[in-house]
Amino acid sequence: MTKAPVKAPRRGGRPSREQAAMLEDTILDTATALFFDQGYGAVSIEQIAKQARISKRTFYARYDNKEALFTAVVHRVIHGLRPPASAIDTLFAGANIKEVLLRIAPIILHASMKPQAVALQRLMLAEARRFPEMVTIMHNESARSEAITRIAAVLKMQKSGIAPEFAAEQFLHMLTSAPQRRAMGLDTDMTKPELDQWAAQTVDLFLNGFAAPVK
Repeated sequence: MTKAPVKAPRRGGRPSREQAAMLEDTILDTATALFFDQGYGAVSIEQIAKQARISKRTFYARYDNKEALFTAVVHRVIHGLRPPASAIDTLFAGANIKEVLLRIAPIILHASMKPQAVALQRLMLAEARRFPEMVTIMHNESARSEAITRIAAVLKMQKSGIAPEFAAEQFLHMLTSAPQRRAMGLDTDMTKPELDQWAAQTVDLFLNGFAAPVK
């Protein structure tokens, strides 16, 4: 029996799902590197398309504008920093506030110190005033609001005169602000043992203040 000839793949037309995913990764990798290296304002769509070796038509088939592309970049960076969705509920489970905070604090801190997290923070500090749309994108895409809500839910187990949402936001600031500033070149980088110690001591300091009665 004669076998039917194998058809050669068609030229042109719609790319396969795998090809589309690879192209998406190429665009996002290129845009991320350019945004972090040159800043949001300095990078043009033309520059991104040229470096990614795509046409502007291909770019606009996927993104309406630079703002939409930056949203996708931030979403991918944030998604890569978060624990798996299946693990988040487990991380925040438990009736002992200190145990929960000691469990999540080093995870949050080490995520905030990853190179892309530091680069994104540096970019926001440098250009948010000139490009307020960046602030909106970060607010919509960041996991910070979710973290505050979850931490506040844990803190509600402790009777205190301090609003749990306010306390949760202060906890995150205490935990990540100074280490991130050091990672951005304002001081010597902290080592992993130093970061772990920082996380544990932040929990102790925070709980001692949060649990104290308000006079």
